[in-house]
Amino acid sequence: MKSFQELEKILNSIDGRGYKAYKDLKGEYGFGDGVLHIDYVQGDPFASPSRVRVRIPASKAGFPTGAYDTPCRRRATVDFLSRTVARNIYRLYDRVGGSGKSGLLSIGHCGQEIIERNYVVIDKDMVEARLEVGLPAAGRRVLAAEARRLLTEAIPQIAKSSLLFESINQKKLMEQVRLAEDQQFLREEVKSRKLSAFVANGSILPRESGVSQRPMAKGAVPFKSPREYEIEINLPNRGAVRGMGIPEGVTLIVGGGFHGKSTLLQAIELGVYDHLEGDGREYIATRDTAVKIKAENGRSVEKVDISPFISNLPAGQDTVRFSTENASGSTSQAANIMESLEIGTELLLIDEDTSATNFMIRDARMQQLVQKEKEPITPFIDRVRGLYENKGVSTILVIGGSGDYFEVADHVIMMDEYSPRDVTGAAREIVSFASSKRKAEGSSAMGESPRRAILRSSFSLGRKGVKIKPRGTDQILYNNTDIDIRDMEQLVDPNQTSAICFIMEYIMKNIANDKMTLTQVVERVYGEVESKGLDALSPYKGHPGNMALPRKHEIIGVLNRFRDLKIK
Repeated sequence: MKSFQELEKILNSIDGRGYKAYKDLKGEYGFGDGVLHIDYVQGDPFASPSRVRVRIPASKAGFPTGAYDTPCRRRATVDFLSRTVARNIYRLYDRVGGSGKSGLLSIGHCGQEIIERNYVVIDKDMVEARLEVGLPAAGRRVLAAEARRLLTEAIPQIAKSSLLFESINQKKLMEQVRLAEDQQFLREEVKSRKLSAFVANGSILPRESGVSQRPMAKGAVPFKSPREYEIEINLPNRGAVRGMGIPEGVTLIVGGGFHGKSTLLQAIELGVYDHLEGDGREYIATRDTAVKIKAENGRSVEKVDISPFISNLPAGQDTVRFSTENASGSTSQAANIMESLEIGTELLLIDEDTSATNFMIRDARMQQLVQKEKEPITPFIDRVRGLYENKGVSTILVIGGSGDYFEVADHVIMMDEYSPRDVTGAAREIVSFASSKRKAEGSSAMGESPRRAILRSSFSLGRKGVKIKPRGTDQILYNNTDIDIRDMEQLVDPNQTSAICFIMEYIMKNIANDKMTLTQVVERVYGEVESKGLDALSPYKGHPGNMALPRKHEIIGVLNRFRDLKIK
């Protein structure tokens, strides 16, 4: 290991030279409290930034083991320290000017959710922060003085302010650890009490704007459970919390337009994650296998059995092994449900606003005009009860246009000026006095989900091997193949998308063997993460790249939308 004096000597020797001279910096450099690892050096100021790590021994960092001795606590502490590093970069470092990414200093993105990330590592031996750095340049010439200030002054100062227990807000850290424990306990209680979801009284559901996940600051109506659904859960740290427990089964969320139906569902769909203190959704917990289902016109589908919903297509197209490059709204929604059942969902979340109308229902008049033998779709209304009664899969459904769903619902909750009311009794009374004239189409039986094995040939190589590139939470580019993931609403962090890119390459190189099913492949990936951490997915040594752990459901969701996917 070299010293900072040697680092400065190298910088002085390459000052003014071509940018590739920065490659001489790669290595380890000790300073007072720790070690700076320069793992990867960009070859051009406009290229992806350099990757560095700053590590402090645990004996100097001084963190109590109670901050990281369980997976839940470690996840909360890593999140807290990642945010602390980000704040101190902003507070302590003035970015220098220059070409391209000159002077960039950053750590991975953190949103409103507390997710397992690899931006910081903490264990009994050390605390380490992984940073991205844009080494300064004038044109494509080395700026040694600016690089020296960045590497030998700014980064050590930020490390001392962020990675030493004595330097951080210890009270806030332990509060976040306890909050994460409470949220994990709450999600476990949801399952043990046979609930689909829990929404605490006082929760703030609406967000600041369509492009911000922060809570609405003014005008938001705090959530208050209807008396009929109000329960109390005693959390290990906070104590008693009261709110609405939505039982398993078929639950409708009804009400007029703009009264908060979709806002409630959106809060529930993200209840699979922990949230920051002050987010407003800290005590909203949902079954961790819940999947939001939408119609996705144009998505690809590869050998999915959609026959429980769609059969007898014109020209005899196979719906037991249904494949298409351009799915309709109804076929895509059917595929989304069947793929979710394949990975083991226990809860479907559906909003009629983002559903295919003909997939959701055929009313009595349409049944009279278009006879069943001419209609290949068995609508969701005729399958939803069978999903619960035969497979144990519950549904929470936002609906405002079809009272026919009252006949298949266990619970009906009305949003009235952003406040929920139980109207189950009223809905049943309406059914008894004004029954629908529509006829059920098909039995409620769903059959067994087929086992779909992923073929290794799905992962074809380009002229230069394989290149998988994330683009936010909307898109992944696999060589020249675009994977459209805009409609996967439970993918919330761009570094979850980055992780999925690494996962796809890991599956290609280490797992896919033409025998393992999609579910087995994803379970294998998760097993690797649980035993070795997120870093095990990366091909890079040292700094592995910024990753946030996606759920199994989002991994398999991306694979199912991969247009090169091949299944047997």
